[in-house]
Amino acid sequence: MKPLRLGVLGSGQGSNFVALAEAIRSELIPAEIVLVAGDQAEAKILAHARERKLPVYACPKSAFRTKLEPEIEEELAGTLAKAGTELVVLAGYLRVLKKPLLDGFGGRIINIHPSLLPSFPGLKAWEQALKARVTQTGCTVHWVNETVDGGAVIRQAKVNVQPGDTAESLHARIQHAEHRLLPEVVRDLATQRIPWPKDPRIS
Repeated sequence: MKPLRLGVLGSGQGSNFVALAEAIRSELIPAEIVLVAGDQAEAKILAHARERKLPVYACPKSAFRTKLEPEIEEELAGTLAKAGTELVVLAGYLRVLKKPLLDGFGGRIINIHPSLLPSFPGLKAWEQALKARVTQTGCTVHWVNETVDGGAVIRQAKVNVQPGDTAESLHARIQHAEHRLLPEVVRDLATQRIPWPKDPRIS
């Protein structure tokens, strides 16, 4: 089976990227990572990628916190395309995707989010869950479209909220679930166990 070519985007520590890369290294997923991109040069995910001798791209500094300038995102989309990316994986990527990436890779972008969507979209979903006093939360892998955290759900993993949980303890358990869920979904996409959207803009 031909390996699925992945481009991974991140903004922070890169723990989901590490889980994915280790699953690929262990031959649990028929995929290869052709590019790891960060929206800022100091993102830890890029250091993890360099340690693994993987191609790395750091976006130029942006004037915005929640999105990239069109020309910066255009360059990122072009770099992913030149690397031969077939699936874009958002692994802790904190920017809202706009036209360049959505047009270039519509229907071929997945994201992992730390809640059971549609509950608690947006930032710090584990804190939202605690404030809402829910007894169960979790994580979701979903297709990415124009709506933030609004694309079709692919698969979810549940995490119980325990008495005495803090934001830190709950987040840690959600991340543990993410590290299982994301590689599992990429594996099933790579082996066609999960169908890909027929229309590239329906996600």
